[in-house]
Amino acid sequence: MQDTYKAYDLVVIGGGPAGVTAALRGRELGARTALVERGLLGGTCTNDGCVPTRVLAKAARLFRDTELFELYGLDAQRPTVDFRRLLERAQQVVYQVQEKKQLMDHLQSVGVDVFAETGNASFGSRHQLDTANGGRVIGQRFVICAGGRARRLPVPGGELALTHSDIWSIQSLPESVNIIGAGATGVQLATIFNTFGAKVRIIDFAPRLLPTEDLEVSRAIQAAFEANGIEVVTGTKILALEKRDDGQIDLVTETDGQQHKIQGEAVLAAVGWPGNTDTLNLAAVGIETNGPYVKVDEYLRTSAENIYAAGDITGKIMLVQTASQQARIAVENALGQSPTAYVEQLVPHGGFTDPEYGAVGLTEAQAREQLGADNVVVATVPMADIDRAVIDGRTEGFGKLIARRDTGALLGAHFVGEQAIELTNVVAAGLIDGLKVDRLAELEFAYPSFCAVIAAAARQIARELQSVTVVAQWRELSRKRMAEWERRA
Repeated sequence: MQDTYKAYDLVVIGGGPAGVTAALRGRELGARTALVERGLLGGTCTNDGCVPTRVLAKAARLFRDTELFELYGLDAQRPTVDFRRLLERAQQVVYQVQEKKQLMDHLQSVGVDVFAETGNASFGSRHQLDTANGGRVIGQRFVICAGGRARRLPVPGGELALTHSDIWSIQSLPESVNIIGAGATGVQLATIFNTFGAKVRIIDFAPRLLPTEDLEVSRAIQAAFEANGIEVVTGTKILALEKRDDGQIDLVTETDGQQHKIQGEAVLAAVGWPGNTDTLNLAAVGIETNGPYVKVDEYLRTSAENIYAAGDITGKIMLVQTASQQARIAVENALGQSPTAYVEQLVPHGGFTDPEYGAVGLTEAQAREQLGADNVVVATVPMADIDRAVIDGRTEGFGKLIARRDTGALLGAHFVGEQAIELTNVVAAGLIDGLKVDRLAELEFAYPSFCAVIAAAARQIARELQSVTVVAQWRELSRKRMAEWERRA
């Protein structure tokens, strides 16, 4: 990169989903725009996060489905896993996704000046960005979209633990894996390694898996994990990691005041995602931080008037779709459009575990806390009640809807089972527009499909809210099983 003193209206730092969206939006609004990326465009999600991890999850799902071959009259031996070839496939998919996106060509074709593989960038002043390869970019306004990275374990020997970014360098499938962290990343990795035959243990200081999800989701995932041979250890603190002479790694842990040692071939840490703030020289330009994240106001503006931030580096919801939304708002505000506050909207999310889980909106506990227990109505329908689940031999899990009793407005949805994330997206589309449960109950989903669990739960709530007429004897039944195609007269 050569020194450049060209003055840009907008300079975007970071080439992940937030950064690319910000740069494109800047050009849409007519701003002379530059994008500075220290490495490759695409960000963590494309290069070593969501995309390659989903490849592993896909392979695990294919492997799992071979369990059903005999049930469906298919004669074949179960496959073995060539882990090295699987990692090669993951890298191939990363290249394919990058090729499909054509990020560099797309950005340049609309007039964005892209400075990629520059090394770390740092502010020289509020209008100057210096890069490690000797470049300099001048801008009137900046949007920081520098993303984040996996947190290393802050304990003695913490460097012995791998993160998701290190998986791609593993030469062979480990026989045993201890996974520290039972959030979304940890549980997905637990499923993948367990399916391929490793002995897996997942450990967290929290009292349950997926502590931010609905309690029923956490319980269902833990039950499934234990049934599949994954050991779940909660309420446990990691004190240190120690490497043994035989290459195994001991975890020194503490549970209820008692210390223990847990042995394993590999340790994976999924314990947080700090922002990439350390090399930006933020203090020099008066940008305040909140721990490892950039502090922003409701308009995504930092404490430096001409500098905004979006995506993981803000420490808000760390998802691709959220980062893109923040980026659009940050750019529009930076370029003087009508000020728009960023409001954390309903964001569908989930994990490609076995079984899958997905959620959008409030959990049952949140709904009861916010509205009062008497103003919340909940319906949970087992997947075993759904014809498609029986047909496919995948009856594990449930669909759960949460609604307001006084208005019938839908508040949240939670799923465990086959296609849980896709089911979540269906409900999210209605939630964002204020869909009421009686309307959802009347949607005519294609038959047979997993979406029937949504309609079945909605009809269950509609009956309780008396928006569907039934005789008194029906209400007295303790278990109201219904044909999934049933509708009111």
